[in-house]
Amino acid sequence: MAAALTAVQRRVMRAALRPRAVWLPQAGISHAAEKLHLPPQRSIPPPAKYGGRHTVTLIPGDGIGPELMLHVKEVFRHACVPVDFEEVRVSSEAPEEDVQNAITAIRRNGVALKGNIETNHNLPPSHKSRNNLIRTSLDLYANVIHCRSLPGVETRHRDIDILIVRENTEGEYSSLEHESVAGVVESLKIITAGRSRRIAHYAFGLARAAARRSVTAVHKANIMKLGDGLFLQCCREVAAEYPEITFRSMIVDNTTMQLVSRPQQFDVMVMPNLYGNIVNNVCAGLVGGPGLVPGANYGHDYAVFETATRNTGKSIANRNIANPTAALLAACMMLDHLRLHGHASTIRQAVLASLDDPRVSPAPLTWPRGVATDMQMWPRLLRGRGADVAPPPDAHAGYRGPGHDVGRGAEHHRAPAAGLSPQTAPGPPEQPQNTPKHP
Repeated sequence: MAAALTAVQRRVMRAALRPRAVWLPQAGISHAAEKLHLPPQRSIPPPAKYGGRHTVTLIPGDGIGPELMLHVKEVFRHACVPVDFEEVRVSSEAPEEDVQNAITAIRRNGVALKGNIETNHNLPPSHKSRNNLIRTSLDLYANVIHCRSLPGVETRHRDIDILIVRENTEGEYSSLEHESVAGVVESLKIITAGRSRRIAHYAFGLARAAARRSVTAVHKANIMKLGDGLFLQCCREVAAEYPEITFRSMIVDNTTMQLVSRPQQFDVMVMPNLYGNIVNNVCAGLVGGPGLVPGANYGHDYAVFETATRNTGKSIANRNIANPTAALLAACMMLDHLRLHGHASTIRQAVLASLDDPRVSPAPLTWPRGVATDMQMWPRLLRGRGADVAPPPDAHAGYRGPGHDVGRGAEHHRAPAAGLSPQTAPGPPEQPQNTPKHP
């Protein structure tokens, strides 16, 4: 079994090293997209510093986030990835000053890897979601996840391959609500033409660069005729600039039914904030669960990578069973964004090879305890992918944290991948001017 696995790994590695114009799976930047003529913007990603090494902000978050980030750092060490992490601790109970420190660190480094920060509904209304504050402060307007069927993961549907583009900075998440009189609450949903066109341009640019055939705008314009009607109208106007891409619209309630009955009909989907949050979770469930799907948040200047469903997993924290697949694949997307394509491919292929481990069985969020504590799997798999694996110093010298679990799961890549950052997806060069100021 081991010999057969090594032979397969060698063939895959030789194919990966063969020069050709290919799309890099889950890439933040693809070789094909780099050939596009795009409007000049700030240099993204930031240039490597200190001997070719990149500095990345690391926000462990709550729940299982800290232990998942430890697994990422361990795999990076074994694969000799030229990335140094600047760790900033932010939790749901942290003061806003800590959140601002994290935002400053992301502005300084340009890129971040983040665990989810819990937003408890029992907190007072004055408490703002730390996740939302980071996204809006950095104008990370495009949330992109790539939901596709994974080999070895038993699901009801097969051959799913959907790119979901979610507007990330307005809509119901504008944090504008108040109690006008006792027992009556008004919650404002903000939709602007500028930001609607911006996310539509991003979605269509992504579809064109990834050779996708259709874009579906998800809305509720039959009821919210002004708000969602404006979003839908902007999508239609932008669609006219991409005649080779089929455009269609679908009401959000029908969309959820169509997703669970025939998800293969969808290619690229674009939608406002709240609908995107719901559809992201539905699609993650379709392909195996919250522990398997990575996500990315892109702005003109910054990029933050995290798991797609933003599940804190507090009920399984510190038990050495958390599935790190989504966190590792998000880290691979980050490496592609930094143009460290070789390291990203090596780690991604190692995650894929972990599917062949007979001790691991598919699960959405957890893995068996025996597998979760076996970190020796990764050096072996990384070496099989041709990586220059660093020998571990004294067992895990200097390594502290809640467990060393290794997850499994990977992605099966058969088509152009998702995750173009804004400098590779065509979009309007100007910033929207009609965004209302929050009181």
